[in-house]
Amino acid sequence: MSTLSFPPLMYGEEVSADAFAHACMKATMGCDAGMIAHAFAPNRMEAALVFAPEVPLRRAMAMLPLCGVGFQNALGALAPPEVAVHLGWDGTLYLNGARCGGFRAMASGTDPEVVPDWLVIGVALPLWPETDRPGDTPDQTTLYGEGCPDVMPPQLVEAWARHTLHHLNSWEQDGPRALHADWRGLAHSLGEDITQGAASGTFVGVDEDFGMLLRDADGDTRLIPLTTLLETAP
Repeated sequence: MSTLSFPPLMYGEEVSADAFAHACMKATMGCDAGMIAHAFAPNRMEAALVFAPEVPLRRAMAMLPLCGVGFQNALGALAPPEVAVHLGWDGTLYLNGARCGGFRAMASGTDPEVVPDWLVIGVALPLWPETDRPGDTPDQTTLYGEGCPDVMPPQLVEAWARHTLHHLNSWEQDGPRALHADWRGLAHSLGEDITQGAASGTFVGVDEDFGMLLRDADGDTRLIPLTTLLETAP
């Protein structure tokens, strides 16, 4: 995974909306790895980061949980200490146990064994409740609804980029062991019965490439690769 041209936010691009789509478009045009697109609205924050992998897609998809860990580190440093951040395997973010936005991924191709030309990881986070009755949807929340009104989106995106770069350097130099340990400590629903796509079972862990290991009622374990989460490239 190349770290070349992975710049700080001063090389980012602010867009009016859909930072993820913008980053994917720029990636198809051949922009440098490390470009960060970001879009800030009154009730929503979006950001997306372009990677230029040097490993097959099945390994490069580790950038999805890596970006999640980086985001948890960033928000953990800026938010009040009582705000708990957890990561769903599918990219969902959880604040204090409730869903609060999440991550998505797109690459130049979908073959797990091929090195993609580019990989984009995006994050979107709701800032304010869309209604004045947030109690009607207790399983969903917002950043400011969880007591983080002092966390400014530009500051959060910059911190996310910085923490993500730190974990990327560690992943490149030392392998995935540290990332696995960090992610497991933040994983949502680990050890619980869940449904992922058409499959149901107990979420017992992940393999080396963060593929989900799902054990069914008969005791058989199924592997669901992270690449199944990829969105279709234009």
